[in-house]
Amino acid sequence: MAKRLTLYITIFLLIGIGLAPVISIFIKSLFVDGEFSLQNYGTLFQSDREWRLLFNSLTLAGATTLITLLLGVPLGMLFTKTDLPLKRLFAILFVIPLIIPSYILAIAWFYCLGRSGIVAIIFNVDFGIITSNLLFGFAGTLFVMVSALLPIVIILTMTYLRMVNPNLEEAARLHCSWTMVLRKITIPLIYPGIALAALIVFILTLGEFGVPSSLRFDVYSVESFTRFSAFYDFNTATTAAMPLGIITFIVLIVERLFLRKKTFIFRAAGSEKTMVMAPLGRTKPFFMAAVSILVFILVIVPLGVLLYKSVSFSAYAEAFIRSIGSIMRSLVYASVGATCLVVFGFFLGYLLERRALKFSFAADSIAIFLFALPGTVIGIGLISLWNTPGTNFIYASMGIIIFGYIAQYTALGERVLAATFSHLPHSMEEAGQIAGADWFRRLFKILIPLAKRGMAAAWLICFIFCLRDIGITMMVYPPAHDTLPVRIFTLMANSPDDLISALCVIMIIITLLPLFGLWLANKCAKKASTLG
Repeated sequence: MAKRLTLYITIFLLIGIGLAPVISIFIKSLFVDGEFSLQNYGTLFQSDREWRLLFNSLTLAGATTLITLLLGVPLGMLFTKTDLPLKRLFAILFVIPLIIPSYILAIAWFYCLGRSGIVAIIFNVDFGIITSNLLFGFAGTLFVMVSALLPIVIILTMTYLRMVNPNLEEAARLHCSWTMVLRKITIPLIYPGIALAALIVFILTLGEFGVPSSLRFDVYSVESFTRFSAFYDFNTATTAAMPLGIITFIVLIVERLFLRKKTFIFRAAGSEKTMVMAPLGRTKPFFMAAVSILVFILVIVPLGVLLYKSVSFSAYAEAFIRSIGSIMRSLVYASVGATCLVVFGFFLGYLLERRALKFSFAADSIAIFLFALPGTVIGIGLISLWNTPGTNFIYASMGIIIFGYIAQYTALGERVLAATFSHLPHSMEEAGQIAGADWFRRLFKILIPLAKRGMAAAWLICFIFCLRDIGITMMVYPPAHDTLPVRIFTLMANSPDDLISALCVIMIIITLLPLFGLWLANKCAKKASTLG
């Protein structure tokens, strides 16, 4: 009884925090002056601008997905199944753009390719105008989005490759070349991971706000934010966001129909020592050069530009003085948000993997739907629901930001912990139940200790996403509650380049610190186990 009650409470909290605000703004948009009306939607696609926004959003999301797949799948294979030198270092470098706010990459490339950027200084103003015209628009937005989301495809490809049964590849290798093995055996086996990566990239691109806004490329997520922030009109903002909601719902149906069983059922992964490796042979220098050039363009150049533009002690001093409050709030809010997400993810992951309730997939669908929705839509819903005199204690506090994090990112913690529970034997919990331990005793004595590594991984992932969030936080943060990403975004239009670059570098450093701490902890743990 206690277990069912706990799971029901978790589901109802997710519905109340995440789904209810979205339903609220949709219902409100159906009424005009207190009467039911479709007036708000009557002119949705009657202007060329609306069709252009839809075309831009879908084209950007589709092109980003295609290019990241074409680059990410081969890179994931190179880093996992070949003898490429420095492959671990390359993999780490490629992940960096994913863990920092994507619009920081747009800022870096603006300082490099803008009309008064580094390229214009090195060559001439006319050349700078050409590069600036390429950057501001579809091409530049696509390039930055590919840089930011390419790591998702690489990581999922590497993860699924490690789960492939090596016996199948060894048997095929006796009769055909490695190219044929990869094409006929390996890639079909990891197809669910590739499809999942494509869906995630498509969803994240569709809801991206920071990069299109920075590079002045009109998409629906920017349009919805602009209509709300400029006119504070819920109805027009909701109407502008509705096409994204419909597309998100369609993507969710695709995920439910084709990837539901493939997404969270993980098989034990073999170590790299037992994995069948493909030697590169004479092509090794070619692949080494190609990967080096790619990591130089996508990672080293933007980070180097930010360091170059901020190479001033006074810039960093001013950046700290002007943003120390935002830095501390970012760390606190991200920590609180990640902790809440681990709690939600623990119970929802348990529900999903153990099938503890009949509608476990319905709860999972709600979490995935909210994750797929653009942050601006969720933000508008939270404001609509909580901006009342009776709930001002939430709306005017950090609580509204934490609610936004829970609504948007619960699916991350849920899926990580569902994968963790899939590795935990049911017999452990059943033994505790037979011994007479109630639900909460089994929870704290068996499940949490066994799942602590998965919980730590889920916390770290959720912390990074909360720390880098811009869409939701920009919409809902109360006065004096801005985070560092919001601070950078609001200052970058009218502040010196060295100050903004210093703030971006600080943002990158505090985002990388948890990863460094995790690496250091793992190294110390391995050393302690070796000495023991």
